[in-house]
Amino acid sequence: MASTANVTEFIITGLFQDAEVQRACFVLFLPVYLATLAGNGLIVLTVSVGESLRSPMYFFLGYLSLVEICYSSTVVPKFVADLLAKIKTISFKGCLAQIFFFHFFGVSEIFLLTVMAYDRYVAICKPLHYTTIMSRQVCAVLVGTAWAGGFMHSFAQILLIFRLPFCGPNVIDHYFCDVLPLLKLACSDTFLIGLLIVANGGTLSVISFVVLLASYVVILVHLRTRSSEGRRKALSTCASHVTVVTLFFAPCVFIYLRPSATLPGDKLVAVFYTVITPLLNPVIYSLRNAEVRKAMRNLRIGTAKLLTARG
Repeated sequence: MASTANVTEFIITGLFQDAEVQRACFVLFLPVYLATLAGNGLIVLTVSVGESLRSPMYFFLGYLSLVEICYSSTVVPKFVADLLAKIKTISFKGCLAQIFFFHFFGVSEIFLLTVMAYDRYVAICKPLHYTTIMSRQVCAVLVGTAWAGGFMHSFAQILLIFRLPFCGPNVIDHYFCDVLPLLKLACSDTFLIGLLIVANGGTLSVISFVVLLASYVVILVHLRTRSSEGRRKALSTCASHVTVVTLFFAPCVFIYLRPSATLPGDKLVAVFYTVITPLLNPVIYSLRNAEVRKAMRNLRIGTAKLLTARG
């Protein structure tokens, strides 16, 4: 049954109500978003052209950065533009589209992070079989599975919401459209829908997080048999991944593991995983990975030589 939607658009309250604070946020968040695009775009470009970055780990890193660009772009551009708007609105269809793509890219990232943990497990615990297990075809299938998993999750979220009637009010207490704030506006009992959303979103985050942590526990146990140099290199690589995983999963679990309930601090937590975390991905991976830094340096030198030759 389709939704009874007398509401054709929603009013978004935004992050803050004070006009001066909103302008200050615009000055802060616009450069953060541009840096997110530039940083993740640089990683995608570096992985694509860098001859030294042909291993599965960097293959997945390139796709992770691509997902970060798409994930951030579903929310941040409108959020930043709305900081200068007196009345912040979004159409009903636009709201559903934002929810769909936000959850599509968000869950695709969850599965990609899980795939990257598996890649590190195989590389460290089964090094002699690594190239066989993590072949190019297998890597492509794993990335495709991550995209498919994100699509199925997001499609299920939209189906749950699309069946709800929205007949007013139409004020969303958030700075973007998301499932839990939208549930509060439905003209029907949403308790069961809230539980299903928790099962579809929050539980998925918790299970994935536990699986990721368990995989790294296994890796740490296995590293006891390695030389000190081997342990140092493996731990450096894994530390970057664990940092990204923790920064991404902690706020997601906090938000989506509660059935149709919102707290006053939810919007500030959401800023962290929609605006800040996508920026930290390229910073963490580039600063802690010597091969990525070297490939970026080679790319910069090669680009400079090309521009000089054309000039």
